Amino acid sequence: MARFDGKTFLVTGGSSGIGRATAKRLASEGATLFVTGTNEDRLAEVRDEIPGVTAFVNDAGNPAAAQELAQKVGKVDGVFLNAGFGKFVPHNEVTAEAFAEQMDVNVRGPMLQMAALSSNINDGGSALINTSVVQHMGMEGGSLYGPSKNAVRGYVRVLAKELAGRGIRANGISPGPIDSNFFNRTGIPDDQAAQMAEGIKSQVALGRFGSPEEIAGVAAFLFSDDASYVTGADYTVDGGMTMH
Repeated sequence: MARFDGKTFLVTGGSSGIGRATAKRLASEGATLFVTGTNEDRLAEVRDEIPGVTAFVNDAGNPAAAQELAQKVGKVDGVFLNAGFGKFVPHNEVTAEAFAEQMDVNVRGPMLQMAALSSNINDGGSALINTSVVQHMGMEGGSLYGPSKNAVRGYVRVLAKELAGRGIRANGISPGPIDSNFFNRTGIPDDQAAQMAEGIKSQVALGRFGSPEEIAGVAAFLFSDDASYVTGADYTVDGGMTMH
């Protein structure tokens, strides 16, 4: 019997990168999957890759989408709120519009999603949110992205307290630099993004970017019974980037 036979999970931001790899990992261990994203072409690829998956467009930045999401998925055993992006600007170039764009997706999105979805999660289930390694460090240009992920980390602690009575565990996962399409939504020109990526990689003790599959493995652990006594935690998976 596979580890997640008979279990149902929702993965937001699941059409690419970490979310897609996590959906594939959970499905490979027997789970039934709901996957959301904002790009229909990539969602079509997910449908081809994961037999039986229900993949559909749902935008975490749209407040109305949270209730629609809850109605669509019904009862689940776990949710991975992974949708998000990084908008990098120096502190003296922050605008109200940029602030709203970043916080709407990275903070308001998961908060409204959990408000809508918490009653959908079966007692004894699990909630996981992508909190990102930037919450552990100061990053140049991270005046918006860093605070957004610190807010989410604090929110995970609140969820762990409030959901404990139902036996639902809530945890964060903090990926370090990962080989994915992350830089595509940062607004950074390609040449600067490449330079930034090399600078980040030089800070990683293991000397390389991680893979989405390496994050998916930790996510699967946190959803499993092997992590039944883990809640309110934040798992850093960053190749030693932030070790002290």
